[in-house]
Amino acid sequence: QVQLVESGGGLVQPGGSLRLSCAASGSTLDDYAIAWFRQAPGKEREGVSCISNTDGVTYYANSVKGRFTISRDNAKNTVYLQMNSLRPEDTAVYYCAAVRFLGVNSQGPLGPYCSTYAPKDYWGQGTQVTVSS
Repeated sequence: QVQLVESGGGLVQPGGSLRLSCAASGSTLDDYAIAWFRQAPGKEREGVSCISNTDGVTYYANSVKGRFTISRDNAKNTVYLQMNSLRPEDTAVYYCAAVRFLGVNSQGPLGPYCSTYAPKDYWGQGTQVTVSS
């Protein structure tokens, strides 16, 4: 069993930065790819970014490409989402999720597993990000 806890959210002005953390406990994240999602009020959940556990491959939504960076520190069992040049439309609750991934040779490309609609093994409780002046 893996427990995921997000942190780092808050209120920031447009153009500002935040770094979200997704800390895991109960088990190592070595076998899991990690994805970040967000959901704004009245909107559907949106995939933001995803990072492989096997080869470091990353994915980004077009809306955040060039502004957000996902990374992982396996020693700390934590995944980060560095968010720069924040915009009001980035306001949402941000969630991290873990999906077991055994590598391209076993399961094919990671991309489909990061999809919003693909099942995930574990979810965090979310952290609020508000971008407003």
